[in-house]
Amino acid sequence: MKRCIYPGTFDPFTNGHLDVLQRAASLFSHVRVAVAIDSTKQALFTPEQRVALIQANLHGLPNVDVVSFEGLLVEFARQQQSHAIIRGLRALSDFEFEFNMALMNRHLEPEVETLFVMPNEAFSYTSSSLVKQIAKLGGDVRKFVPANVARALRKAYAKK
Repeated sequence: MKRCIYPGTFDPFTNGHLDVLQRAASLFSHVRVAVAIDSTKQALFTPEQRVALIQANLHGLPNVDVVSFEGLLVEFARQQQSHAIIRGLRALSDFEFEFNMALMNRHLEPEVETLFVMPNEAFSYTSSSLVKQIAKLGGDVRKFVPANVARALRKAYAKK
């Protein structure tokens, strides 16, 4: 049984994230979406909210689950007995950062591979940061995120 970790802050979870997740689920017998708790970032949603928002979109993906984690990703991958880390690459601009991270992770844990997955080109320009900016300014984000995430964004920014 080959397991992988698909890590990220997922703040918020986008259609591009979902596309990469679906691709990973077709390649691995088990995919664990790992919602990172990153104290250096100011998240809009709590880790529990992010987990719930992702879980609501797992219909048709019986080999996927979602958890949150803190700390070093490769240590988490080792604890989860994962063989690979999945990282989405939208554009060439993502590559340098992801490449350096993959090499560092390989140095720290040679038994865990990093695999880069490209989302459908329709999602290549979508990022969580841009989606939040559009939502904050009252724009329609429904074509960039699942419906439950769009509702959560509207609600979050209506309070501000």
